[in-house]
Formats: sequence, C-alpha cells, structure tokens
Amino acid sequence: MLDRNINNLNIALDSLGANRLRSFLTALGIIFGVAAVIAMLAIGRGAQAEILDQMKLVGVNNIVIKPKAEDKKEDEQNKESEDKSTAKPATTKARFSKGLSIADAESIRRMVPTIAAISPEMIQEQDVIYGSKSSKLKIVGVEPAFFDINNIRIASGTIFNQRQQIAGEGVCIIGSDVKRKFFIAEDPIGKTIKCGVQWLKIIGVTEEKPISKATKDNLGIRDYNLDIYIPIQTSLVRYKNPSLYLGAGDNAFWGNQNEAPGNKIFHQLDQLVIQVHAAESLSESAGIISRMLRRRHNDVLDFEITIPEQLLKQQQKTKDVFNIVLSAIAGISLLVGGIGIMNIMLASVLERTREIGIRMALGAQKKDIVMQFLFESVLISLTGGVIGVILGVSGAYLVDKLADIHTIVSGISIFISFVLASAVGLIFGISPARKAAHKNPIECLRHD
Repeated sequence: MLDRNINNLNIALDSLGANRLRSFLTALGIIFGVAAVIAMLAIGRGAQAEILDQMKLVGVNNIVIKPKAEDKKEDEQNKESEDKSTAKPATTKARFSKGLSIADAESIRRMVPTIAAISPEMIQEQDVIYGSKSSKLKIVGVEPAFFDINNIRIASGTIFNQRQQIAGEGVCIIGSDVKRKFFIAEDPIGKTIKCGVQWLKIIGVTEEKPISKATKDNLGIRDYNLDIYIPIQTSLVRYKNPSLYLGAGDNAFWGNQNEAPGNKIFHQLDQLVIQVHAAESLSESAGIISRMLRRRHNDVLDFEITIPEQLLKQQQKTKDVFNIVLSAIAGISLLVGGIGIMNIMLASVLERTREIGIRMALGAQKKDIVMQFLFESVLISLTGGVIGVILGVSGAYLVDKLADIHTIVSGISIFISFVLASAVGLIFGISPARKAAHKNPIECLRHD
C-alpha cells in the first residue's frame, strides 16, 4: 500500500514538474491567501500586545480627572433650565470655582469607599541644570501612590518618606532618561540638581519604562523616563501654588500682590488619578466622583473624567473588527485559490484522459487515480503555503518597520496557514480526482 502511494506521489511530482508555470499560477491564490492570513494574525497579535502594554502604562481600574476651561455653553443651559423651573429671572453673575485641588482629592479619598489609591499630580516645566549641562524638563509633584498606580519601579535609591512629604523637603526622584542625560558615568544618588530656582537632592532613580510614540499620542501620557518627581508638598511650598489665587473677576489677587486674572479658574492640580478596587465599580465610582466635584466646584464644569481602561477596550474592539474584516478578505483569497486549483485540475483531467486510460489498462485502480490527482492538488497548495508563509512573515516585518504598526508572528499562525493550505488542496482536489477515477478506461484509450 505504501509503495503504491509513493508511486502515485512520484507520478504527481513528475506531472507538476512538467507544467511548472501552470502549477505556479495555480498556486498564486493560495500564496496570497496564506500570506494575508499570517500578516493579519501578526497585526492582530501585535495590536493585542500593544493594548495590554498600554493598559500597564495607565494602570488597571483607573479613573483620570483633568482640569479644563469651564464649559460655558453647558453652564448656560443648566442655568436656563434652573431659571425656568424656579420662574426667576436669569442672572449673569458668574459662579466661582477654586478649580481642581488637593482638597478635592482628600474629599474623594474620605467619601468614596471603592477607592483603592489616589494620586494627585502637579506638573510644571523648569530649567534643570547640573554642572555644564542644562535642559528644560517637567517637574512633577506627586505622592508615593503615584509610582504604584502607574507601575513605575525605583531602580536605585528610595522613595519619599513621610517626613520629606509633610515638610516639603527639597528632594527628588529622577527618571532613567534624566540619569542618562546628566549622569552618564556617575551615580546620581545623593547629588544635588538645580530645578528652576530650587536645589533638589536626588534620592532615587526610576526603572526605564518603554513608551512608544504611538502610545503617548493615543493615551495622551508623558514620557515618565524624562520626568523629575518631587513630593507634592515640595511643589506647593517651593514652587507656585495656584490655589493662592483668591476670588474671581476684579477682586482676584495672587498672594499679597494686586493682580486681576479675570474669571480664569486656577487649578491647583494638573491631574488626579484614582484607582478603584474592582473594574465593575469603575463607571459607578466615576459617576459619584463627578457629582461630588460638581457640588464642590459650585456646579461649574471645570474638569473632565476619563476611564482609560474603557477607552482601551473600545480601541481593542475596533481593532478586532478591523482584523476580522481583513481575515475575511484573506479567507476569500484562499477560497478563490481553492476554486482555481479545482478548475485547473478539472482541465488537467480532460487533457490527460488518455494517460488515465493507459494507467487503468496497466492495472491502476480507481483509488490510485484518486490519490494521484489528490497528491497534485495538495502539493500545489503546500508549495503555495510555503511561499505564502515567506511572503506573510516578510510582509509583517515590513508593516512593523515601515508603517509603524506593531506585529507579532507566532508559530501557531504559521501552523494554521499550513493546515488551511492543505485543507484547501484536499477539499478542492477531491472532485477532479473522483471525476478522473470514474472515467471509462476504454473511452479514455479512444480519446485523442
């Protein structure tokens, strides 16, 4: 039995070798279909890995609150509805809000039971100088919870202790890129660096946190490796504290200096990140926090709340739909390739009718004829599959390098491609093989 199949395989190979160009053209559909399948699976896996990396960057179960200019249109609509309901004439007096502040963070910490951690942030740019080197960098006032929420680890040194936080001491933790920029051949721990008008002692260095440009653009996050972190109390004491702007309109002033900032809202915080215990409570917690802040801000909508995890899930869903569409197109390519194989094999059966008759006359059984033509169709598919794998892997690599779309080629995608190619050759080769095997030997021998 094995010898017969080997003989049938050799006959199939001889037939394909005698018609190399036709065999290659027949395999084109399989080549492009397999290449498309591998490329699409690589793009899909790359997108999934990118989403997971982005979720690690923004943290899990986080709510992000950022200050913004007051939404005048919405505020006016709210006032009009209030005036209509109370039947009172509309007033034009602007409502005052002190902006997003540390007091808001403390109130949320006390009042919302689903909160696991909270991290207020104050961000400002300062000229940083060490020795003969200088650069303009971001100085970020944070609490220790910031590093846990954002999955930032300390590579060397220590984090702020309680005394340093409360007293607002002049200490800092620098990012890994800051270390490379200013301290190439020396240990920065214990050194003093000038940030603006303040001298800060370096007590720690963060581990490098890889962040692609696309990720920064999509999530609107900073490059954590280029930041200098100080206790938030240090930021309030040693740098500008926006909450010292008091009042509104012409009565506003900065400290003891007479200034008139107008109706501008002076936010103390640039960002407030809140981590909840469970993902199920994200939306509910965000709603509670929104209502709390509206009450604390005198019903002025001067903040915006986003949930990065939900945005990322929506982004993943969009990419999944895109990948499904592309995979469907790849599947259609394989289907077209299979139909091409069947058409060529049917034409081959007609062309080789006399050859089939001679084989049957010499003792070949119907199953030998079936196996011969099945071997031919499967070999065409597998050859197309091999070429398609090479093209697919090369295409995924080019997409990664040229289009800046992360791709991951896995062994399972190559295996699936080979299985699909073999299945297409087998399924679409059965009909021509059966047709060849059921021919009448005498009629085949009479065929010219």
